Amino acid sequence: MKLNFKQYSTDGEPLLILHGLFGSLQNWAWHCKKLSENFSVYALDLRNHGASPHDDKMNYQLMANDVLEFMDDHRIESAHILGHSMGGKVAMQLALLAPERVKRLVIADVAPVHYGGERGEHDEIFEGLCALDTDSLSSRADADARLAQYVDDEVVRQFLLSNLVRADSGGFRWRINLPVLKASYPRLREAPVAEKPYEGEVLFVRGDLSDYILPQHRDEVLRLFPKAKVKTITQTGHWLHAEKPDTFYRIVSDFLREDT
Repeated sequence: MKLNFKQYSTDGEPLLILHGLFGSLQNWAWHCKKLSENFSVYALDLRNHGASPHDDKMNYQLMANDVLEFMDDHRIESAHILGHSMGGKVAMQLALLAPERVKRLVIADVAPVHYGGERGEHDEIFEGLCALDTDSLSSRADADARLAQYVDDEVVRQFLLSNLVRADSGGFRWRINLPVLKASYPRLREAPVAEKPYEGEVLFVRGDLSDYILPQHRDEVLRLFPKAKVKTITQTGHWLHAEKPDTFYRIVSDFLREDT
């Protein structure tokens, strides 16, 4: 699959940035611009997101192979990889599948574990998004008011509604492949698959108000990524890169530039 991307610089070592569920490369524009001061940054839209192609199949092996295909197409022998949430699991799967293609790995607020059905926020989000009749929407404000019945947080609603775009007919449509994302969600809860550990340098960055990386995940993290380090950003949740962008940027930049 040929992924949509945006390149921010041609100077420095390659750095690929992978967004999370319901996201797109646009969500990382600030970090891309900052990191492009020292790296050749490529922001990617993963399959069924942003302007990348839609496909009925979706799992971490397929998405990791999409990224490898992108690297091959752009003659990127190896690169640093930064991934958040779902994109973090894609990044982990890529490193476990093709370790020689990954220089350093940064994982933002997700662990290499199977998440069960205990977190209901995505269930409510899917219910709300699927309930929106895009053909009958009169405006983006109308969509926000309807989605508010399912999602209380205004910031989260605005993030989700960034996927609502004008249709050629003049109405609205989703640019994400919503039916496939919903059908594939059980697969997106899964852990990455590994035959052996990734022996390279890895940094996990977590928000202290988030429950995506917990003490009980430590053994599995070290089993798959024996050189893993963990940094915690205080007073942040799962969207740590948006809540404290300067702190997140400094942590990532310092790690990627170690020993250079």
